[in-house]
Amino acid sequence: MKFTWIFADVLLQENCLPAKQLCIVITCEHGGNIIPKQFTGLFRNSRKLLESHRGHDPGAIDLAKKLSQGLKAPLYYSRISRLLIDLNRSPHNPDRFSEVTLGLGADEKTVIQKLYYHPYRTEVKSALLKYIGKGAQVLHLSVHTFTPVLHGKVRRADLGFLYDPSRKKETAFCILWQRVIRKIRPGLQTRRNYPYRGTSDGFTAYLRDFFPEDSYLGIELEINQKFLSEDRKTWLDIQQLILESLARTRNSQGEFSVSKR
Repeated sequence: MKFTWIFADVLLQENCLPAKQLCIVITCEHGGNIIPKQFTGLFRNSRKLLESHRGHDPGAIDLAKKLSQGLKAPLYYSRISRLLIDLNRSPHNPDRFSEVTLGLGADEKTVIQKLYYHPYRTEVKSALLKYIGKGAQVLHLSVHTFTPVLHGKVRRADLGFLYDPSRKKETAFCILWQRVIRKIRPGLQTRRNYPYRGTSDGFTAYLRDFFPEDSYLGIELEINQKFLSEDRKTWLDIQQLILESLARTRNSQGEFSVSKR
């Protein structure tokens, strides 16, 4: 579905935002680059790779914890490197194993999934089921960061919101959140479904098949890692901005006129 500002205003005017306050659940699938001791031999020559954006999402766990504390929202995270197994890939996706682990035998892959992949995803899904079972509308916010340059191409965004455009509540919430941020910090470059598509394979995309739109909003938040290379105050300010803007979007959904850009 092609996005236009007219379409955005129609969504907001049609009350596509959640009818009651959201229960926010925060996850961080790429929170660290730890390799458990029994698998360290596989990564003996991959230290540089582990320390890169391929090994984890730098800063993501710091932001996830900030949001969790500030919003008093439950947080589920992993510090196991995505190079061992990617918790943000679906069970059918062979890319959940990296080039380091893809060539392992079936038995070894089964062990990795049993120890790290299935427990994490089952825990998150069970938590969502618990809240939704009690009648809550859940915003599942999956926190990520992205490298400023990929394959020699500069990414043109500071923050990205990934969602499914066919789900009106997700779309309306991201539009409003973006407008809140622009009101607070006009110079910050925010984009929707960038640097990835919200419908690409990921944990939120996978969970949409289990939960209806009226009870589940799955949004991935992507922050440019360039902020981590600047002074620490800049990174802390960005974290505070995201916390403040998310709280205002959740709590004051009717405060911002749909005519504002």
